[in-house]
Amino acid sequence: MVRLSWDQVNAWRLSRHHLFEQDRQADVPDIVSRICGLQGQVMSGAELALWARLPQVEPSTLERLLWEERALIKTWVMRGTLHILHGGDLPLYVAARQAHEIRRPPSYFTYHGVSPEEAAANLQAVGAVLSESGMAREELAEAVAGESDNPHLAEVLLSGWGALLKPSAFRGDICFGPDRGQNVTFVRPERWLGQWKTFAPEEALREVARRYLAAYGPATPEDFARWWGLQPGDAKRLFRTVGDDLEAVEVDGWQALALVSSLPQIQQTEPRPVVNLLPAFDPYTIAHLRHPAILPETHKARVSRPQGWISPVALVSGRMAGVWEYERQRVATLGLPKPAGRLFRGDRSADARRPGGG
Repeated sequence: MVRLSWDQVNAWRLSRHHLFEQDRQADVPDIVSRICGLQGQVMSGAELALWARLPQVEPSTLERLLWEERALIKTWVMRGTLHILHGGDLPLYVAARQAHEIRRPPSYFTYHGVSPEEAAANLQAVGAVLSESGMAREELAEAVAGESDNPHLAEVLLSGWGALLKPSAFRGDICFGPDRGQNVTFVRPERWLGQWKTFAPEEALREVARRYLAAYGPATPEDFARWWGLQPGDAKRLFRTVGDDLEAVEVDGWQALALVSSLPQIQQTEPRPVVNLLPAFDPYTIAHLRHPAILPETHKARVSRPQGWISPVALVSGRMAGVWEYERQRVATLGLPKPAGRLFRGDRSADARRPGGG
């Protein structure tokens, strides 16, 4: 078993996330691909997550790459949560979703006010009516009702946000298009991107697991299950199929798995003090919420808050050492209980830079 230290692992993870040593010539879509997407339900958070990794990036970059160049794409992916992905990666993630059938209990249909037959009809209709031209939510609801000959589907699509569209996103039938004034629009991904590569579902999920480990490893199958939205038993079986690509490691007593190809890099990455400010819903934060070595249990409630809100955090050499707030051009920090609080008042040992460590 390979033995590593948390200092080594954290330095390597920060490097993979473009938070350790930043390359100002880096390609934005490539960075988004490397970290397996940006969380997309709060666009300002996604913009700041990108800025944390590329401080020179212009505020309009994400919108340009999403709606003009179509190099990025916004849709529901991991855990049924909105993400911004590299456009070329979406077919892989869609195929990976097909590796395990989602069985919905009767309570799902009752809660959303549809029968299983209506849900199936909605799934077919969404894929049939969308094209490269964006449809506002009201237009989509009306078109689905007409395609399925069921006016009730228009009512349920307009009464709840997103829940009945997520199954279509998992099949690759829907993603977000450019806003039309105050209204979001939806398009058909294959037609919006102009190309679509097919993957075998099981191999696609194995590749997603490898990419996850290349950005967030070492990790356990349970870690991946939480990140992707998979049953732990299925994740364990998945990791067994990845086989020779994985190596057992021990990180200061914690046992996990790492990509064999990443181990030389982890061992060679030289740790050094660095401070990064990450915004709300940053992918680095979300992936490591369950690790006491990264986020002490006594501080977790300050970071993972009610209604699924994930606070902006201050990283000190990869560990979550504080939370902070930002509003327009003024930044205020809120330290976690001591000793983390002392850091914000005067510690000069770390290379503290502007948000993102840039």
